[in-house]
Amino acid sequence: MKRRTLLQSGALVLLLGSRELVYGATILAVRVWPAPDYSRVTIESDAELRFKQLFVANPPRLAVDIEGIELNPALKALVAKVRSDDPTIAGIRVGQSAPSVVRLVLDLKQPAAPQVFTLNPVAAYQHRLVFDLYPTQMADPLEALIAERLKERTGAPPGTDPLGELMARQSQKPIPKPAEPDGRAMPATKPASTPPVATAASAPASGSRSSTSPVAPKADETPAMTDRLIIIALDPGHGGEDPGAIGPGGTREKDVVLRLAHRLRERINASPINGNAIRAYLTRDADFFVPLQVRVQKARRVQADLFVSLHADAFFTPHPQGASVFALSQGGASSTAARWMAERENKADQIGGLNVKTKDAQVKHALFDMSTTAQINDSLKLGGAMLGEIGRVGKLHKGKVEQAAFAVLKAPDIPSVLVEAAFISNPEEEAKLNSDEYQEQLASALMRGIEAYFARNPPLARNRTLS
Repeated sequence: MKRRTLLQSGALVLLLGSRELVYGATILAVRVWPAPDYSRVTIESDAELRFKQLFVANPPRLAVDIEGIELNPALKALVAKVRSDDPTIAGIRVGQSAPSVVRLVLDLKQPAAPQVFTLNPVAAYQHRLVFDLYPTQMADPLEALIAERLKERTGAPPGTDPLGELMARQSQKPIPKPAEPDGRAMPATKPASTPPVATAASAPASGSRSSTSPVAPKADETPAMTDRLIIIALDPGHGGEDPGAIGPGGTREKDVVLRLAHRLRERINASPINGNAIRAYLTRDADFFVPLQVRVQKARRVQADLFVSLHADAFFTPHPQGASVFALSQGGASSTAARWMAERENKADQIGGLNVKTKDAQVKHALFDMSTTAQINDSLKLGGAMLGEIGRVGKLHKGKVEQAAFAVLKAPDIPSVLVEAAFISNPEEEAKLNSDEYQEQLASALMRGIEAYFARNPPLARNRTLS
């Protein structure tokens, strides 16, 4: 009898111990990451959390019950972390709905497709429970770039929609000509000097060459108001949950490269190439996480002419210094350091927090197997032009463009480079990356590199604009 009682007691202890492992989690931190693409809420804990979710469409809200925890100050802090300018989340409510069950209700500003998933410990993070809220209706970024250019060309006042007017004219809807301030009708805009080409939807893919001949407008048609729009995709590395490399003074890579991207965007938007308008498109323009394959997809969606990924290098010791430029390699890496760098950068999805259970995971490697020799050759030309200009304002780690299998460079039809601006692990270079003066110099050098590339490699005849 004593032996049986002892066995029963042991089983009870094991059961309680197991329950403690599952239900005894402590909430360590909570974070909210608002972004136009999607808004993310992260709950970090010392053990994996069990949860149930319910989405209500009208009014849109997501309810999540987290089991085995008690309401604590960290969870209560979620309420105050929602920003008024969050495009998706209106507010968060938290409460103890039952013993050992905390309910979170995320009230939304617009319909969304939620994804709720867990992440295992990686890098500096322990277990994470993640809520990703994707708006069901997203603006087309290519249309936005075209509309911005049209407003410039037509002098359209704020609040007007020149792109909508142009599309209406294409569908033969009567659109009155805009009037000048004195009431006189404005003269028709002269046709673009470059050959008019098909709409964005029907334009050939980036990297393909066409020989479209100019077509004279009919007598009753208004000539096209658009020209050849060159688009440069700027890709500030890391972001959101993924800080990237961290310097000895605490500088985060994701912050300095975003500032650099903003500076370079200003220069791009103000610098026509051979008379053609040029626009920068940022894969992220704020502090949020973008998966590697989504960065590539974004660049292809706007039919970018070039793709420039911005990073700040790091190493185990504080001694390495200098900037580097990388292109894709179909074979092996050009050096051991290049291979190590690519492997480190390719782990960004693990740290940033990718939901591998979604259907996107089934195709996330598809784009990464279509790189072409022509793309790599063009990338090496772009990298060489940039490296030459960077060397005029700072030190170079290597005097030639290196190559490795960076996942973010694998768009098959867009010349793509990855720029390591400096070694953030070097105290002196960390200070330079935080310097407005050096950032301005570096942004100007990158702009000169882009201009030098186009001087020898004119933009393809393809046009994204509507005409």
